[in-house]
Amino acid sequence: MSEPASSPAPAVLVLDVDGVMTDGKSHYTADGKVTKVFGPDDHDALCVLRDVLSIQFVSGDKRGFEISRARIGRDMGFPIELVSSVDRLAWISERWDPASVIYMGDGIFDARVFEGVGYAIAPRDADDDASDAADFVTARRGGDRAVAEACKHIMDRFFGGAAAMLANAGNKNAAPVAGGWGHARSA
Repeated sequence: MSEPASSPAPAVLVLDVDGVMTDGKSHYTADGKVTKVFGPDDHDALCVLRDVLSIQFVSGDKRGFEISRARIGRDMGFPIELVSSVDRLAWISERWDPASVIYMGDGIFDARVFEGVGYAIAPRDADDDASDAADFVTARRGGDRAVAEACKHIMDRFFGGAAAMLANAGNKNAAPVAGGWGHARSA
């Protein structure tokens, strides 16, 4: 059931990097250097969505963090922090009202995060517990336009539809519309 109308509107989208923006695999050369593959279209969709939501990335991958920072921070221009998977809900709670957070993740600890935030999204290939706890599961896999699909879903559900958002890209006065903020989870 949906939360009461007094639930805060979504204010921030927090996304895990590995398994959401990427396929979740780390690639090694003979020299041991890590590489990651980031999918197409996700950046464009996030740029439209950032007109109405703050966007924050997290990664628990210490070894590959510099690669994630290069793509997410330097190339895409979004903030990214190194945050352990088991500490994410506490980290979110220190920064925002968790009820106003949309979180997208795929890992074994993300189901716990999903239960503590306002809205939860998982890519199609997420851990089973994460998929079961999510409010929305994308048809796409992580690293293959799952974030772009999630952005369109967020636009449709909370901000007047993807078509309206794309038509009004850059409008800082956009506001949430009727259509639902809250969980469809059973108790």
